[in-house]
Amino acid sequence: MKMELIQPFINAADAVLSQGLQSPILVGNLSMEDESYRRKGVAAMIALSGEVEGRIIFDLDSPTAVRVASQFAGSPVPESDSLVRETVCELANQIIGNAVTTLNDQGFHFRVHPPQMHTVELESRGGEDTEAMVLRFESESGSIFMNVALRYNRKMERKRAASA
Repeated sequence: MKMELIQPFINAADAVLSQGLQSPILVGNLSMEDESYRRKGVAAMIALSGEVEGRIIFDLDSPTAVRVASQFAGSPVPESDSLVRETVCELANQIIGNAVTTLNDQGFHFRVHPPQMHTVELESRGGEDTEAMVLRFESESGSIFMNVALRYNRKMERKRAASA
């Protein structure tokens, strides 16, 4: 995965999380994922299609998701509350939206699909043109994970080159 694709997601996550949680965010581990993705707790998945295609999973363990939702709500939220899941989806939306704006400004064109709760393990669809990068962001509320698996759409890349 090229850094030109991943860096906007790192920057967006840092900005949205530090502002929303009102605390500094540290980028922790950065690793490549070879196996199927196993969610850690409450996870939202957003798919992209177009010149860049793939998916991003935004994942918080349950206690972290509850602390984050409670902070956003301004009062304690029970773990079973739907507000926890909605908060994770909204954070994913904000982060992806900011990153997509940056990528659009760089000339990439793609569609962002609505977030869905990620409830099953994803099989790796890895290959030489698709890799998944797992990023961990450390906050005062806990660890927040972002799993990014993107690739260039070869057919659209050829079409774009032919029209240039």
